Amino acid sequence: MRLRMNLDPRHPACPAAVVWLFTLAAAAGLPLTVAAQDVFSVEVTPLRVELKLTPGATHTQAVTLKNESKNPVRVRARVDAWYLSKDGTPQFKLADPEDPYSAAPWLRLNPPEQLVGPGATAIVRFTTTVPATAKVAGYRCAVMFEFDPPDAATAGKARDVMFRGRVATLLYATVGSPAVVVELTDLQPRLVKGQQPSVVATLTNTGRVHFRTKGTVVIYDEAGKIVRQLALPNVPVLPESERDVSIPTGGEKDPPLPPGTYRVEVKFDMDQAALIVGETTLEIPVR
Repeated sequence: MRLRMNLDPRHPACPAAVVWLFTLAAAAGLPLTVAAQDVFSVEVTPLRVELKLTPGATHTQAVTLKNESKNPVRVRARVDAWYLSKDGTPQFKLADPEDPYSAAPWLRLNPPEQLVGPGATAIVRFTTTVPATAKVAGYRCAVMFEFDPPDAATAGKARDVMFRGRVATLLYATVGSPAVVVELTDLQPRLVKGQQPSVVATLTNTGRVHFRTKGTVVIYDEAGKIVRQLALPNVPVLPESERDVSIPTGGEKDPPLPPGTYRVEVKFDMDQAALIVGETTLEIPVR
């Protein structure tokens, strides 16, 4: 079975939150056949939910799943844990009750499983109940949606393979008003053949809440003239973690910077009294 999930590119969370995971349900290494040639096209919104809550509060959120294909699809929902690798790639795992930043035990899903007909829209609601004893901090979990053919429960034949698609809605839950504590610990240029030059900022979050980056990058030529000014990428940095943020030196429609020596200044605005500022030198060689 070939599975395709079309997600709404207009949704602001789409680039960061969409996860395409295809897992092999049959044993590896055996001669296998494809079970079917059906195509699923499922749109999931929203892909990111950010809540501000207080201890003891309850909030219910709806997630919409639209089956845009001509085939029915079985949708199963569950709550998983997730984190970001240093380069910002989402990583998923089973929920750990000992994780101090997990909101997974707070969620209840309804319904956990349903069959969505061709062209139909389904709703999955999750209710978040914050314990009265919850500490002021940022918490997170993921509502994971798995997509299968309608007869998936009985489709497990010995030598068949089933490709299962999974898409996650990421939940950020901030309890109270925890302080953002962050340092810019490194700033290095990066030159990759075939790509626009970039700089990589390493941010270390020692606080107990996630934050999203914002600010500007300013590029000066050797004469000190501003040749380009861009907004910093809007990406999350999780509590008590380190993250490399790749900062492009041009927009999609900007031409590459010509060869030369440039001073690159980054200014992170964390809604604090002062900006976090760093600079580095970018050398672009003659091609």
